[in-house]
Amino acid sequence: MSPDELGDGTRVVHAVQGGPGDPFGAQPVFASAFHLGGQDTYARSGNPTWRSLETALGSLEGGECVVFPSGMAAISTLLRTVLSTGDTLVLPSDGYFLSRKFVSEMDVRVVEAPTAGPYPSFDGVKLVLLETPSNPGLDICDIAELAARAHEAGALLAVDNTTATPLGQRPLELGADVVVASDTKAVAGHSDVLFGHVTAASPELATRLRDARTLSGAIPGPFETWLVLRGLGTLDLRLERQARNAAALYEALSGKVSGLRWPGAEQDPAYLLAAQQMRRFNGVLTFELSDAAAVEAFIEKSRFVSAATSFGGLHSTADRRAQWGDPVPEGLVRFSAGCEDTRDLVADVSHALGLD
Repeated sequence: MSPDELGDGTRVVHAVQGGPGDPFGAQPVFASAFHLGGQDTYARSGNPTWRSLETALGSLEGGECVVFPSGMAAISTLLRTVLSTGDTLVLPSDGYFLSRKFVSEMDVRVVEAPTAGPYPSFDGVKLVLLETPSNPGLDICDIAELAARAHEAGALLAVDNTTATPLGQRPLELGADVVVASDTKAVAGHSDVLFGHVTAASPELATRLRDARTLSGAIPGPFETWLVLRGLGTLDLRLERQARNAAALYEALSGKVSGLRWPGAEQDPAYLLAAQQMRRFNGVLTFELSDAAAVEAFIEKSRFVSAATSFGGLHSTADRRAQWGDPVPEGLVRFSAGCEDTRDLVADVSHALGLD
């Protein structure tokens, strides 16, 4: 049976395992210097724990992976490596707000487009950066179509795959050149580490990213790398419960709150395209309450939902995105369904919103 025929649970569990005589799962290597003559020389340029995680993520995404100490370190290194002064970048207007802030301080031309389009001509564009599902809007774009358009114009296409995860979507197989993600979220999954990675279809680009990491010193610690590696092994199980909870919450909230979005629901406007290019869905949904006070009251009344500006963890969280500067309504909530019992979570959220 080929690796592509294996189930997600098998793939993630065995992607992080060693061979006969090795420990179950790579262990953190803390050395800063190594006896010369082997693969490693100095810990800023290479570490066995990095390679274990890079091999695992690369096998799941179908490319060559380079790990970083945060999602922003990953995306900023990608942008600095690919773009030069005067280049043109196409960026989603409803994507991660810090990505937009970072490029606003670069000497490049930025063209913004909503994730769901329409997109401008890619003539003269150096890089197209997509985020699908978008954060926090949860809109979807057609990766394969936009990759073809980008390549026809001589541009690279990168996809921020944080929301989808390596199990939910494989952008490289759809024609993308690069995948970037914050592994702080679902990949690590336990809200205890900052981390990120870039996976490139081109080994040459991966080498440039690795060289940029060494030169800038944007390197992850071995213990943090090991935490992500450990979390990756249960990604399949966590996604399954989180998606089940999101589906149940969507059903319970439908018609009772405004702006409800979850691409995994057949009623969602993005569902048909999402179902076409995504392998599975996750636990992130959004909805709108009347204002900031209503969001605060909802969280105060809930037993299980905490206010937090992240997603993909074991615990259900709610984040009022407007407080961070996103151009969204004051009461928009990005809700991350955790791994609580589905019945308990739905009952709690319904009660906290006054729907029971």
